[in-house]
Amino acid sequence: MGGDSPSRRVRADAERSTARILEAAEAVLAVDANASLERIADAAGLARATVHRRFSSRTALLDALAEQLSERYVAGLSQAKVRTAPPLFALRRLTEMVFDLKVSHRFAVQLTAALTPAVLDGLDLLFARLRDAGAITAVDPAWCRRVYLALLHEVNDLPANSPALAPSAPADEIDARVDLLVRTTLGALGGTQDGSALSSHPPTRPPAGP
Repeated sequence: MGGDSPSRRVRADAERSTARILEAAEAVLAVDANASLERIADAAGLARATVHRRFSSRTALLDALAEQLSERYVAGLSQAKVRTAPPLFALRRLTEMVFDLKVSHRFAVQLTAALTPAVLDGLDLLFARLRDAGAITAVDPAWCRRVYLALLHEVNDLPANSPALAPSAPADEIDARVDLLVRTTLGALGGTQDGSALSSHPPTRPPAGP
């Protein structure tokens, strides 16, 4: 028999509704972190009862946002090839992806629950490979990861006109933040601070503009 079964259509409708709710939640909570489920329902264009069926509480909704972001982090680790690519290249590529996520998921990136064991293990592997390649001298991958995440927060919070973003004169602001974070992380962990170790791996983001 052709066509979808009623149960499949119901599941597809539920998945679309859930996606709309999570998208609306990300946008609304980025502006007001205390926004109610009712406001999120209005932003999603759905009945409030629909939101409450999908998410019984704000906690359940926040857990879903964290899980969604964690999946994106894990995908970013895979795309950056942290297991197989030259580790300096993987560090830069992963950092590009993380800053892109910080732009598109401004609220969810604040949720520490998104840093699941799979994400932390991937970061630790990358810093262990950087150490083995001689790019850094710090020996504890978990410490390196904590330094990287702390610096990531600080670099992300810099205003666009910060002098710290000027020296590299990149194609766009995200590239400037990527350059600064990579150089500062390497320097803090006992590697080169001037970025010369990355010279054989130019930025992988496409240039801005025509």
